[in-house]
Amino acid sequence: MSEHGRTHRLELTDSTLRDWTATVLAVDTDEGIVLDRSAFYPGGGGQPPDHGVLLWSGVQTRIVDVRRGDDLWLIPAEGDPLPSVGTQVQGAIEDDRRTALMRTHSGLHVLSGVVFRDFGALVTGSNMEPLTGRLDFNLETVPDGFKESVEDALNSEIVADRAISAYELPREEALAIPDVIRTAANLLPPTIEIVRIVDIAGLDVQADGGTHVASTRQVGRMRVAKVENKGKGFRRIRVTVED
Repeated sequence: MSEHGRTHRLELTDSTLRDWTATVLAVDTDEGIVLDRSAFYPGGGGQPPDHGVLLWSGVQTRIVDVRRGDDLWLIPAEGDPLPSVGTQVQGAIEDDRRTALMRTHSGLHVLSGVVFRDFGALVTGSNMEPLTGRLDFNLETVPDGFKESVEDALNSEIVADRAISAYELPREEALAIPDVIRTAANLLPPTIEIVRIVDIAGLDVQADGGTHVASTRQVGRMRVAKVENKGKGFRRIRVTVED
């Protein structure tokens, strides 16, 4: 998982990395820019891609999107200059956005863990933006006080300061972990031989490719903004993350 095409993905082994050096491998006015090394998260699992810049020889190119293909293409802002193949560049991630998304993504894993533990429900959909997100669950009914009890449980787990770690396992070994797939449908492509695991100690272990904070306390306080009925057997929980 640490390679995508010709790009070594630095963010998977160090989610705190915000700047690095790289070499430009390809440039296409329609597709974007390919680097040999990149910490731009390309998006996936509900987490949006990173924003940031490439710097070289006093020139700046803003990166506003990342696209997956045979290679990992960094999408520049319209009208910004493009480096030539072979150029040495400095990459930098927009820290506030990435950190907010890491906190949100980890918070949604706490939510998934709490709802699975307390109600046995699996995730059927997800989405997030910086400091706000939602998960959909296959919940037939919810008891009185559900919103408040979920919010209390979330913040209890955050205060517990549970460690969050990520590691890779062979597919067979990963799938042998009980309940490692926390979605109602198994979304793990059959071609994936190495599975990345995100582990919230004592609460939640699941296959995931996103970036996360190092402990639940770093998420910050969570608020359940709304619980919605999305049809028979489905509930949507919207949350916000606060300092």
